[in-house]
Amino acid sequence: MKKLLLAFCVLGLVMTACGQPAEPASIEGAWQLESGTLDGEPIPLVDGHPITLTIEGDTVGGTAACNSYGGSYTISDDEITFSALFQTEMACFPEETMASESAYLEALTRATSVTATDDHLTLSGEDVELEFNELPPVLTAALTNTVWVLESLIEGDSASSVGGERATLELFTDGSMLGSTGCRNLNGRYVVSGAEVLMNELAAEGDCAQELEDQDSLVVTVLGDGFRALVEGDTLTLTSAGNQGLVYRAEG
Repeated sequence: MKKLLLAFCVLGLVMTACGQPAEPASIEGAWQLESGTLDGEPIPLVDGHPITLTIEGDTVGGTAACNSYGGSYTISDDEITFSALFQTEMACFPEETMASESAYLEALTRATSVTATDDHLTLSGEDVELEFNELPPVLTAALTNTVWVLESLIEGDSASSVGGERATLELFTDGSMLGSTGCRNLNGRYVVSGAEVLMNELAAEGDCAQELEDQDSLVVTVLGDGFRALVEGDTLTLTSAGNQGLVYRAEG
């Protein structure tokens, strides 16, 4: 009788464990829009102008194809409300980029429900659906306390060599940065937001010869607009909106 009673107890424990609902996946993290619809029409996605969403604490932010945006949100069970959304007001090209941004931000404000798995996030509402995939976080330790020397400039599918004096980038664990464009010295401060590095302060000092102006402009644009960073061995690749990027190598 004792053995039979024990068997029923074990079975009861197993059934209770199996019947317990799984812990809901966290929506916090960095996400990139893979597809979306607004009023039955697809939200256009423009190559080189990704739409991202970073959720941290009670705030949201990211890049809406062109401009940066941010705000706050509240959540209860699977219901979500975005509020106090703001955005920068820069114009971008091609024109499709602005259409993509407008449709996405409209859809985001109308989203009322959320579901998430470990690597996928869905926001939906009346005539609205946004599908996101998870982005890997920035590995800050791999970036910091290294002197990175600029080797290549990337614009679209083409890469070009670097001119002028040695162009460098140094990111420090206290959030400060130093560097140069090959003709101007840079200093500022940065923050890591999900999968992106954002410069909240960036200053350039010095003058550039005419032949280095395009290089100087590209370096400042990539760093200043926010970028994703990939470290592979001793190579650091920064990519920004518009298929622009910088390739650095760690100083030996």
